[in-house]
Amino acid sequence: MKNSTSLIDAINHRRSVRVYDKTIEIDPEIVKKCVQQATLAPNSSNMQLWEFHHITSKEILDQLTVACLDQSAAKTAKQMLVVVVRKDIWKQRAKSNAVHLTATFGEKPKTEYSTREKFALNYYNKLIPFVYADFFGIFGCIKYCIGWVIGLFKPSYRQLRNADMRIVAHKTAGLAAQTFMLSMAAENYDTCPMEGTDTLRIKKILKLPSSSEINMVISCGIRKPEGIYGERYRIPFEEVYKKW
Repeated sequence: MKNSTSLIDAINHRRSVRVYDKTIEIDPEIVKKCVQQATLAPNSSNMQLWEFHHITSKEILDQLTVACLDQSAAKTAKQMLVVVVRKDIWKQRAKSNAVHLTATFGEKPKTEYSTREKFALNYYNKLIPFVYADFFGIFGCIKYCIGWVIGLFKPSYRQLRNADMRIVAHKTAGLAAQTFMLSMAAENYDTCPMEGTDTLRIKKILKLPSSSEINMVISCGIRKPEGIYGERYRIPFEEVYKKW
């Protein structure tokens, strides 16, 4: 495959590779480019509550291998990417979006903003704080109840508890992780998203704050033939596709 490969080629090429060829290096700059492309993934409210830790250090790779329970996909990886959810920095991200919009719309009195511009600014200055703010889960439960009461009379957003917002943040990070893996496939590089990990140890290795959460650890390299465990299997399409 070449860099000009089609999307379907990249999708077909991407497999979860469990064994990499340790004799073949991969270019960290290409991996970095794939991470940059991952940041273009769709994400909830453009909050971008993510971080991407690109691991090239042999010392840290060895430590992460232990934290990944010595999976072969980790032991043979040439590099790794740790996708981290940072729901704790929602205030900074909301402010960043508001500042960007203000710069886009131009500095002017509030009365001169169009209806669309006012809505966009209020979204980040008022609605996002309402949705994301919480205090030991108490505010979240109150908002959840309010949402359900309103929902008795009209469509209402109901995912307002802290646990709901964690799911939103992890879905966003998952979209970025998939974009990264497809970008790597387009470069003829291989990846494997690893679930079996000690996330607490990974946070300590990377010196992450306790409020952060590990979404996914992705090993990177060039596959060995035995790194693919057979033909790809999927449930018959008719069982999962529902047309209305």
